Amino acid sequence: MPAKILGLSFIVALSLLAHLESLAQMDQTPYLRDTTVKRDTTIYTYPNSASGEFTPGKGFDLVRTKAGSLNISIYSIIRYLNQMPGNQTWYDHLGRPQSFTGRNDIYWHRAMIWFSGFILTPKLTYTATVWTIMTTQQTLVYGNIQYRFNKYITLAAGILPNISIRTMQGPFPFYQSTDRTMGEESLRAGFTNGFLVKGEIIPRLYYSLFLGDNLSTLGVSASKLTRTLSKGVGLMWMPTTGEYGPRGGLVDLEYHDKIATRFGLSFTHDRDNRFNNTGTPSPDNVQVRMTDGVLFFQTGALADGVTVQEANYDMLAVDAGFKYHGFNLQTEIYNRYLTKFDADGPVPINSIHDVGYSLQLSQMVVPKILNVYLFHSYFFDEFKRHPWEVGGGFNVYPMKSRSWRLNGQIHYVYKSSAGGTFGLYTAGQTGTTVTIGTDILL
Repeated sequence: MPAKILGLSFIVALSLLAHLESLAQMDQTPYLRDTTVKRDTTIYTYPNSASGEFTPGKGFDLVRTKAGSLNISIYSIIRYLNQMPGNQTWYDHLGRPQSFTGRNDIYWHRAMIWFSGFILTPKLTYTATVWTIMTTQQTLVYGNIQYRFNKYITLAAGILPNISIRTMQGPFPFYQSTDRTMGEESLRAGFTNGFLVKGEIIPRLYYSLFLGDNLSTLGVSASKLTRTLSKGVGLMWMPTTGEYGPRGGLVDLEYHDKIATRFGLSFTHDRDNRFNNTGTPSPDNVQVRMTDGVLFFQTGALADGVTVQEANYDMLAVDAGFKYHGFNLQTEIYNRYLTKFDADGPVPINSIHDVGYSLQLSQMVVPKILNVYLFHSYFFDEFKRHPWEVGGGFNVYPMKSRSWRLNGQIHYVYKSSAGGTFGLYTAGQTGTTVTIGTDILL
């Protein structure tokens, strides 16, 4: 991305700081409760804007003394996924045929066990997480440490999210569905080791500044990292109620009596690398995809036999959300540049610019019990393929609590730009996907 674009992004951020008067509530301490709306007391969750998907639930206190504390909590999901048609041939942006095999499986998909608490002072908190994804056969243990100096400055270090988009900043697992939409999944960055500074600028206006190893540390060892670091900045503003429900989730289970609003700006830059020898066709870096679903660092992605070793990744996203009486509207616009390609041969283009959006609507039709939702994503992409999706589903909360949810969803996708077995999408699919799942958070 040209230097002008990078400069413009920070000018936008500074302008927003100067003109907005407040922003979303971020985590103050691990034990601060939000008293601005009626809360679901059976599942109080930690404020969740710094640690992203790695923030614990309420859990159970095992030990609590003046010297420290230990809490254990868990999240898990089992899901049936059926991608149709079962077999399909699709064509990438170079017109080359690719094969698609739709999934039809049942998985104990994801489980997370958190060990968390404070040490010596409530200002110093820790989280250690056991994380496993059965669909990818991955199991990790990771965490982060945070120190809150005051409401203006909290310093965090460890595994943290590259800021990039809205869902990297807290909502998990309180999505409408059991995973992200295609719009959210296609262009985002991932999680990595790094430092985060966050805090309050003025009442309800909060900032995040991030410095990390790369776009995603998953599958990338320290010996393969380059000397470049990812950088990110985020702003969040909640001007009306000063909150957006537990974790800033996308369903208004709390049934807000006053209109809750949330606006955000996210920016991430990185000089990204494929992280293995160009003689190996499949890259270790599987975070960056083009909008035809092909991995950007894969050999032949831009030209037959040619491999891109490094490139600039720049992502600017703007989001807005509204909640009232069980209704939730959430929208986000994505703007990604891939530039300055370092390739081992000639490529037909030297930059890729993709713009897209996602729109999500939901309504509690039976307060505290039944939610229905619709969603849509669309891309104005470099290759003019225009991937899109439309779908809907429902959530049932049998105990009137976020602790246990039943979900069903059906959506149609055209030329899927997202891929992998982690989420709901396989690259290149044009067809219908049905999911049925249940998850718990304690």
